[in-house]
Amino acid sequence: MPYTPDPEHRRPDGATDAVVEGLGRLSEALETTERARGHLYSFHQLTGTADRTLDDVVELLASAGHDEMARRIRTELLGREVLPGRWTFQIVEEYDDGYYRTFKELERQARTELLDGRRHVHEAEMRQRRQT
Repeated sequence: MPYTPDPEHRRPDGATDAVVEGLGRLSEALETTERARGHLYSFHQLTGTADRTLDDVVELLASAGHDEMARRIRTELLGREVLPGRWTFQIVEEYDDGYYRTFKELERQARTELLDGRRHVHEAEMRQRRQT
């Protein structure tokens, strides 16, 4: 049976092919940005886990008589900023509050103004073409 998009995925009157494709590509770019944001959060969590592991490293090296190496790790690496003036939580916050928020807002505004707020119109039309 041929696929027919439901009303929330149908092209509104007056929407051109270029608009539908352009907003489909904008949606694709947002999805890629969502993935990048997830990797940024992974970076944040992995860096924090590594830093907390250094507590054990310092303790083990000190107990093994390697006080100088334990001291260097404690003073030069433990709790160190990953970028000048920044821990990873600050990087995540700045990304979320700047680039990511702007991207999400512009994508939503473009859909609202150009496709009556409808999502995935391009994908629904592609599905219809490929299944008929």
